[in-house]
Amino acid sequence: MSEGPQRLRKELGLFDVYAISTGAMFSSGFFLLPGLAAAKTGPSVALAYLVAGLFILPAMFSVAELATAMPRAGGAYYFLDRALGPLVGTVGGLGTWLALVLKSAFALVGMGAYLGIYFDIPIKPLAIGLTIAFMLINIVGAKETSGLQRALVTALVAIMVFFIAQGLVFVSNDLAASGVAARERFSPFLAFGFQGFMATVGFVFVSYAGLTKVASVAEEIRNPDRNIPLGMVLSLGTAAFVYTVGVLIIVAVLPADELRHDLTPVATAAQAFFEWLPGGLGVMLIVAAAIAAFASTGNAGILSASRYPLAMARDRLVSARFGTLGRFHTPTFAIVVTGLLMIGSILFLDVEAIAKLASAFQLALFSLLCLAVIIMRESRIAGYDPGFRSPLYPWIQIFGFVTPFWLISEMGELAVLFTGGLITLTIGWYFVYGRARTVRAGAVFHTFARLGELQHAGLDAELRGIVKEKGLREEDPYDEVVARAAVLDLDRALPFGDLIVLAADRLSKQTGVPAEQLNRGFQQEVEAGFMPVARGAALPHLRIAGVLERPTMLIVRSVDGIGVRDAAESVHAIFFLLSPEDEPGQHLRLLGHLATHVDDHGFVERWLDARDADELRHTLLREERSLSLRIDRGSAAADLIGRAIVDIDLPGDALVALIRRGGHGLIPHGSTVLAEGDRLTVIGGPDTIRTLAERYGPQ
Repeated sequence: MSEGPQRLRKELGLFDVYAISTGAMFSSGFFLLPGLAAAKTGPSVALAYLVAGLFILPAMFSVAELATAMPRAGGAYYFLDRALGPLVGTVGGLGTWLALVLKSAFALVGMGAYLGIYFDIPIKPLAIGLTIAFMLINIVGAKETSGLQRALVTALVAIMVFFIAQGLVFVSNDLAASGVAARERFSPFLAFGFQGFMATVGFVFVSYAGLTKVASVAEEIRNPDRNIPLGMVLSLGTAAFVYTVGVLIIVAVLPADELRHDLTPVATAAQAFFEWLPGGLGVMLIVAAAIAAFASTGNAGILSASRYPLAMARDRLVSARFGTLGRFHTPTFAIVVTGLLMIGSILFLDVEAIAKLASAFQLALFSLLCLAVIIMRESRIAGYDPGFRSPLYPWIQIFGFVTPFWLISEMGELAVLFTGGLITLTIGWYFVYGRARTVRAGAVFHTFARLGELQHAGLDAELRGIVKEKGLREEDPYDEVVARAAVLDLDRALPFGDLIVLAADRLSKQTGVPAEQLNRGFQQEVEAGFMPVARGAALPHLRIAGVLERPTMLIVRSVDGIGVRDAAESVHAIFFLLSPEDEPGQHLRLLGHLATHVDDHGFVERWLDARDADELRHTLLREERSLSLRIDRGSAAADLIGRAIVDIDLPGDALVALIRRGGHGLIPHGSTVLAEGDRLTVIGGPDTIRTLAERYGPQ
């Protein structure tokens, strides 16, 4: 399974996630569609936008879970490929790439309706010029692209908040005065019945489709476990508020007949209540917001669309050239081809009509992404460890799987035919080009036991690698496990098999797990080649069902070195790690963080130079999260002598993890009384450790 030798830089934060998601949603959905949607349902169009926002929740939660479990470039392609196999991945990847190209091209062309209010500008040359500009910015870097995106979205949201605030004041004053006209515009509320209302929900649903596109740049997002779901939730909240309240104001301000035929309804509504601004400034602001919205959709479209061929190239489903990174560490070739496709669409296609048809494909994709979550969860793959888990599983995924097909049916036969044609085209590409170049299978084969012989071992290994790469979570007890680990300092070399017997006996006394079970498990791991060995260290590890309540570790140092099967060199550091069976993700993260310490330059030298068990532990502890504190008379910590731990005023989340007394380690309890000469290992957050260091001085 080829992922390519290079990873994209993690340069995007929470605001970038918000800006990309928000910018990918606002364009035609608010600035063009309200009038067309009102023609289908009447005054209930505002409620239709709100209901559509609720319908997007299953897709949002599903994508957030998948993206935090697998933060890789390619978003929907990568998720579908790993869950349902390369055939479905190809359909999702190529289909979404083409659909995003069309939507982004339509956004740049669509701004012509608002520019036409003031300027007589040839739209297609302008759209092509903007495409080239955005393409160049994307080549320079995701950080620069997102910087432009932040500026566009900030301006857009600020103007929209101003528009809504002024609109609410205007409508409130109108209702207070007489309100006859405003009330009449909301009657009849369901102008074309419930069926017309639900058809409108399907029509405006695609206004939220850009929400999930940020997943395609998940590989470039810092702290994806937090920033992806939080950024998407904030983005959806903004969009739903602006869509619902903004359209409600438009309906209250504009007569029904005028609204249904208006392609610039926001600007027309603004004329009614921005009269107090000089020189038509109010309408100018709305035009500026519309331009920012369409431009942000085009810019975010190139950013996210280019990551699909990049990810597919890594898996050899398209030419390897798409997977190469250029001078600025961005997928230059993929960006250029994406931009050229947009230019070709602008020149030769009716992008408005085709982009609307492509929205039906986006709905089918949402359905498959909900299915992917079910497949990944039920596969029970240990490496599937999302930082965010969708609520109401599996019911919300079942709802999200079924609903899009109903919405597609409401869009008409042409949308169904277009979706079927695009799926057929991408399937054809897979069988002609991709099938011979890939041997992967999705997690679906792990889900059904009857297909167990088709499980793809590489998928589990790949997901395990992702978990280790993501690093520790805030709640992971890494420092506590290290601080409380027993230490075995060998004064002579042992055969590795004898060391396993000795370690199993020590760990059995600590945990209550039978020594025979531990011995057998470690021996099998070594024989199967599953034990990580590198840079003078070995990490034998097991997950234990039932008995074990929390992770436990035994640290072993061998100055003389111990030979390990198939290892090129002797090992001096051995970490026997046990974890509960039901915490596979945490187990992998602990292993991964141990491995990062082993990979540090000079680790073996520091390990061998350590004077005692405390120093051995401290070579593994995170410096910013641990403090060794010695209690002596005359020191700043002298007032702790004779006091129980429960009576000590420790700052923040400080935890006394271990007490070293008379050459022995004690696991402290609240009632443990501290004595002179005790050495405490205290762990906590960085701020807590700094506070303790300032209080008790250097140790």
